Amino acid sequence: MKISCFSGILIALAFTLTSCSENNYKFKLQNKKKVALGEKVQIDFNELNGKKADSVKLYLGKKQLTLNENKTTVNTADFGIGKHPITALAFVPGKVKKIRSSVEIYSNVTPKVYSYRIVNTFPHDKTSYTQGLEYHNGHLYETTGRKGKSRLRKLDIETGKVLQQYDLSDKYFGEGMTIFNNEIFWLTWQARKGFVFDLETFKLKKEFPYENSFEGWGLSHTNSELIKTDGTNKIWFLDPATQKEKRSIQVYALKKPIDKLNEIEYIDGKIYSNYWKTGKEIKPTIAIINAESGIVEALVDMKSLRQTILKEQKLESDDVLNGIAYDTKNNRLFVTGKHWGKLFEIEILKE
Repeated sequence: MKISCFSGILIALAFTLTSCSENNYKFKLQNKKKVALGEKVQIDFNELNGKKADSVKLYLGKKQLTLNENKTTVNTADFGIGKHPITALAFVPGKVKKIRSSVEIYSNVTPKVYSYRIVNTFPHDKTSYTQGLEYHNGHLYETTGRKGKSRLRKLDIETGKVLQQYDLSDKYFGEGMTIFNNEIFWLTWQARKGFVFDLETFKLKKEFPYENSFEGWGLSHTNSELIKTDGTNKIWFLDPATQKEKRSIQVYALKKPIDKLNEIEYIDGKIYSNYWKTGKEIKPTIAIINAESGIVEALVDMKSLRQTILKEQKLESDDVLNGIAYDTKNNRLFVTGKHWGKLFEIEILKE
């Protein structure tokens, strides 16, 4: 049979339209978007326009879930607080369609609110734009920020005298630091790299790149891991030997993710963290965070401490509470701020 070119085009066009129609699969995920930790959430995979997938794989985060008649129920306690992606892979003839949703799991713990008292006061260099603070073997170690003013210092607590100093290259904005296994780990802000120094000599030993945490803010450590903040509500745990990111937690105070976590200190299984700022008003606060779950268990109102400084010197809006150090042996907690002329030993009042 003879087929004209025009007829051939019509036949091809009809085939194309038929193929498109047959592959016009539409799906939707349905679930509660925000729930408290411990609640159960049902996830529905809905097949629209009467067309069914050959098979479906469903994931919450990286964990694959089992669907029963296109539904499943999960216990949020198994996944922890934070925002978690939900992804369905629907296998249809000739392709795989990806459908996305998410669930935000928030804290089920109401934070306690603590006050504090000043135990001792020590001098502190007003030129220090404090980023990191750590107590080690009778001395304070401090890192400062801003390009051209970023320094690593060993300080005498009683006098504030600088005993040892390393000046970072002017192209870097220094951030938080910590001491682990006789090495000083020092972050930069947006350069996506950190540095490792010898504790005794302040000699630079190596550099290391950031991975999924795009910025460097605060740094502390447990007995086996470095702990890093990046200006979000995430806290990262790193391998001290390789500086590779192993895992992260998200930090929530009830329904609110606590963003801009800054200088941190690991104390008795908890992470103590400064805020950078909150809203238009500066509200100096220390969050006490469960290091396993990311739940804010308590908040320490430090507003009056900044007021104490303001009585003696002028502060700019950036001159906020920043710097937490802990003397484990003698149970002493030290705090200061950017350009503050004093370092305070404080006691947190938990009653």
